[in-house]
Amino acid sequence: MATPDSLSLFTALGLSEHKALETLKNTSLSAQLRQAATQAQQTLGSTIDKATGTLLYGLASRLKDPRRLPFLVGYIATALEYVRGHPLDPINTVDFERECGVDVVVTPEQIEEAVEAVINRHQSQLLVERYHFNMGLLMGEARAVLKWADGKMIKHEVDMQVLHLLGPKMESDLDKKAKVVKSRPEETDRRKAKDVVENGMSADQALSLMEQLRGEALKFHKPGENYKTPGYVTTPYTMNLLKQHLEITGGQVRTRFPPEPNGILHIGHAKAINFNFGYAKANNGICFLRYDDTNPEKEEAKFFTAIYDMVSWLGYTPYKVTYASDYFDQLYAWALELIRRGQAYVCHQRGEELKGHNPLPSPWRDRPVEESLLLFEAMRKGKFAEGEATLRMKLEMEDGKMDPVAYRVKYTPHHRTGDTWCIYPTYDYTHCLCDSIEHITHSLCTKEFQARRSSYFWLCNTLDVYCPVQWEYGRLNLHYAVVSKRKILQLVSAGAVRDWDDPRLFTLTALRRRGFPPEAINNFCARVGVTVAQTTMEPHLLEACVRDVLNDTAPRAMAVLEPLRVTITNFPAAKSLDIQVPNFPADERKGFHQVPFASVVFIEQTDFKEEPEPGYKRLAWGQPVGLRHTGYIIELQHVVKGPSGSIESLEVTCRRADAGEKPKAFIHWVSQPLTCEIRLYEQLFRHKNPEDPAEVPGGFLSDLNQASLQVVKVALVDCSVALAKPFDKFQFERLGYFSVDPDSHQGQLVFNRTVTLKEDPGKM
Repeated sequence: MATPDSLSLFTALGLSEHKALETLKNTSLSAQLRQAATQAQQTLGSTIDKATGTLLYGLASRLKDPRRLPFLVGYIATALEYVRGHPLDPINTVDFERECGVDVVVTPEQIEEAVEAVINRHQSQLLVERYHFNMGLLMGEARAVLKWADGKMIKHEVDMQVLHLLGPKMESDLDKKAKVVKSRPEETDRRKAKDVVENGMSADQALSLMEQLRGEALKFHKPGENYKTPGYVTTPYTMNLLKQHLEITGGQVRTRFPPEPNGILHIGHAKAINFNFGYAKANNGICFLRYDDTNPEKEEAKFFTAIYDMVSWLGYTPYKVTYASDYFDQLYAWALELIRRGQAYVCHQRGEELKGHNPLPSPWRDRPVEESLLLFEAMRKGKFAEGEATLRMKLEMEDGKMDPVAYRVKYTPHHRTGDTWCIYPTYDYTHCLCDSIEHITHSLCTKEFQARRSSYFWLCNTLDVYCPVQWEYGRLNLHYAVVSKRKILQLVSAGAVRDWDDPRLFTLTALRRRGFPPEAINNFCARVGVTVAQTTMEPHLLEACVRDVLNDTAPRAMAVLEPLRVTITNFPAAKSLDIQVPNFPADERKGFHQVPFASVVFIEQTDFKEEPEPGYKRLAWGQPVGLRHTGYIIELQHVVKGPSGSIESLEVTCRRADAGEKPKAFIHWVSQPLTCEIRLYEQLFRHKNPEDPAEVPGGFLSDLNQASLQVVKVALVDCSVALAKPFDKFQFERLGYFSVDPDSHQGQLVFNRTVTLKEDPGKM
């Protein structure tokens, strides 16, 4: 039976009612005609006239392969639109064919970039609505940018990028979307204003923070409701302790970032920083930076400083900077109390006896309390050698390990307390008690600490102190990288990298030196989200986040890496001209900078070929090119060669760009330039998993990419960057994004290539 909608659609195409009814009886034809009409309306953005309708009917009725329908409809609609918009004769055939997509090739990289740009525009709404969001909107916007792309490829890319952003569908995503009651504009404005007043941040900021809290964070308990958490152990004192906790904190969310000050933070720590500080900020809470300084042998002052610097660099300010050593007196007092309660004892088993999966039970486990108290005091006074005695807690871990160590003897002076102590608490003993002291509500840690959750709860409850909740999440790792402190030291010792901040590493100091903006790292962590599973990401996903930020923040400049001298024999002025170059060509409101344009310019050697291959569009015999921003086109007149036949320079003539045919390409150039050094970085390792013996049998040091650093000692850059300071960032047009290296000094700038302009699909 014909539907009124179908009938009206077909009559709108110019079919008579009788013809429309006849068409509707043919299921296959009517389906194709509906599809053709719908697509034509989307392409033309208007109703379809009778002439177009006749063409569409003829196409739908004659086409045997329906898969070709979208392709042909696109051409018909576009061709008609072009003819209507160019009523005067003659029609420019080249322009017409270009508008209709003739010889247009859309690459997978272009599709990926277009879809990524669309998703970025709607990211905030996507994260709120998740799979209830209208995905057709994403498809439509991507098709508008790349109208000749394969629709199936666009849909596949949309599906993949949405899955990467949101993760797999959850139960709530399968529910029907609730109807939204539209509020008046003034009511919306009042709500936004209320959010700013109450939360101290805009709605946009709140959403950007909430990006980081997908997945596991949705399950978190409210402050004071610790007992509702699965696996949380309650005692007769629990509810009273939680009541006191709420009185102290006022129900505020409290988190902490607790690094060991024995190395430089890496990309995995960036996720921990964003999660701890971001969760607190998103909930109007506070986050402590607490140094876990319980191992004086490996701690150095430079690591304390570097950790704080990196937290600040990522844009976070700790509520308070604390140290485990701040609480050494309290921790020692609680250790004595633990012994008095019969829950700890002094043991003389050696370290090697405590290792392994089924270590022998300690023969000193049932030592009298008074004896353990005396021996622990002796440990405190330095009467035992290192390894001769430990204090151990009486509990059994899930993985079969018995009685974790609470204190051990170490005669290394401490960075903050000097020689005051010769016994130091372990992580298993310190961490939960420091969390308790600081009234942490959510103790967020990586998955490997899950086995210690029972000892966390046990120790707080045994001492009858406030017990926070430990939540575990998966670590963040990257392919083609190592982040282990021990292995980075091996790389430094082997001379494979300069130091912890070598731009080929994925430490945060290295990423900063390479020129990665902190916002890009935070955005990357937001995209990864928070899950229990360990996540290993491709570096190009991080680089994509870097490009997103630098595209809007890095002003343009021009540089030439392999200079070729070009003399303009008919230069139009007696001296150099001042050229105004936009800092951001896509938005000239962001200002301009000035560069000189003289009779001698330098171009890239690759921008000229005496014998070009087919498709080459840059400077060649009989093929002029434009010089970017100048308004001039140059044409080759003479090639100057040296005795060996190598090209030394070119002689060209120039003309105004508006005085003739448009060239096939515009190239960058420099004139009266500065000399600088440029460092080009690639992946440090050749394999995805350099630490995997199956992939790299010789070990990670055997997997080094010998071409990971290329130094261009004499590159040329335009004078607009003369006053640049370390870490200033630029886009060198057509070359990539670059950052000023701290090695720079007066008169000699050094640039690190941060990332190329586009991902190199052959790089991985």
